[in-house]
Amino acid sequence: MSNVYEVINSRSSKRSYLPKPVPKDIQEKILKAAAQTPSGANMQPWVTYAISDEAVLKKIGDAVIKAMDDGVENDQFIQYYPINWKNPYKKRRIVTGAGLYQLMGVDRKDNETRIEMWKDNFRWFGAKTVFFVFTDKANIDDSQGVLIDCGAYMQSIMLLAKEEGLDTCPQGSTTEFGRIIARELDVPENLALLYSVVIGYEDKEAKINTYQPERVELSENVVFI
Repeated sequence: MSNVYEVINSRSSKRSYLPKPVPKDIQEKILKAAAQTPSGANMQPWVTYAISDEAVLKKIGDAVIKAMDDGVENDQFIQYYPINWKNPYKKRRIVTGAGLYQLMGVDRKDNETRIEMWKDNFRWFGAKTVFFVFTDKANIDDSQGVLIDCGAYMQSIMLLAKEEGLDTCPQGSTTEFGRIIARELDVPENLALLYSVVIGYEDKEAKINTYQPERVELSENVVFI
């Protein structure tokens, strides 16, 4: 069994998967353990739709891609990315994206290929299982604590998946089109999509899966007193 340090240090977001769904018993095992994630006042505010139905995933993805093609920039419940990017975060974003495109041989002016690569988010990178995590809209009405709790829940899912020999990719991209996804899934009106996690079996032959952006030195974001 791996220890927590090994799992965290070996995990990275994968963007190409084998066409193999995650068995339901493994999904249940991961989600049952992830439910132990702490949350404020033990709210357990996450509501997860674990989807392995290929037709449903295609329906969702096609709806988002159509919206993109129609010029819709976002249709979201929460604002995921900063409205005004500032350094060093803006620089880190640019460096991360540039590194990925460089690895894949995509010119920075090749917007058409870049857009197609972005659409791969909504083709689920070829994975056959995706976890969509919602919360009640009342939980995020003028408060943000639940977003922290659900973020911790997402981390639990990803680390547990790694322990099971699976790989993942958390998707802020689906956050940006959360309302479209909620409509396509016909979820109860009170639910708001926060994010999704692609989960599955990494395609080890895919070049894109070798990409792992660097982390900054501890001194850049930790203060010891």
